[in-house]
Amino acid sequence: MKVEKMKKIFLIILMIFMSAFMTANSVFSAPKPLEVEYDTEYYKELKKVYKGVTTDESVIDALEILKNTHGVYSYKAIMGENLTGKKIKIEMKDLSEISPNYRDFDALGWKKNERLFIYVNKKHNDAPPEALAALLAHEALHQDEFNSINEETYAWTYEASIFTKFVQKDESLLEIHHPLVTRENTLRKLFIKGNYTSEYIRKAVKSNKGYATLPSRSPGFEDENL
Repeated sequence: MKVEKMKKIFLIILMIFMSAFMTANSVFSAPKPLEVEYDTEYYKELKKVYKGVTTDESVIDALEILKNTHGVYSYKAIMGENLTGKKIKIEMKDLSEISPNYRDFDALGWKKNERLFIYVNKKHNDAPPEALAALLAHEALHQDEFNSINEETYAWTYEASIFTKFVQKDESLLEIHHPLVTRENTLRKLFIKGNYTSEYIRKAVKSNKGYATLPSRSPGFEDENL
């Protein structure tokens, strides 16, 4: 009798344990499909907001944080408040398709048929949104066919200042090993070295071989003291 009784107790305990395990398992596994569903709805709504700009979720993430920084000017430019009056189209792209000379560029600002484009090197599709936001802030400043040392200096400094703010809020960004973070951190260091001015960034722009033929000034960027 005692053996039979012990068997019954054991079976009851086993059933309770299995019931508890199945309940716990269902609790732990439930959030995953909910997260997927949430993300789908989240991006579905945001893709409506950014219609005509992008459907790329990494770009959307970057724009969502850019609009809450002092980079809001660039955000508004991307959304249509620029010289063309149209939204800027943003694409991740193999830049060598445009020209082999652009293969290693991080991004390009482009104007075609009265429409502005920002082409981001596709190697940055997994970049932290903060780094991508700073890069987009830079590129959104290029709104015509003209460029200059002044314009690039202003754009690089603007980019550096935005990334500097992100790092001030979250220093762990600097622990991320990504080529775009390396770029942004280089600019951040130049910005800080110049006491939060364009002093050393201007020197870097002037020494950049890609800008060797640029004039000193361009429309909207005539001031040498930028």
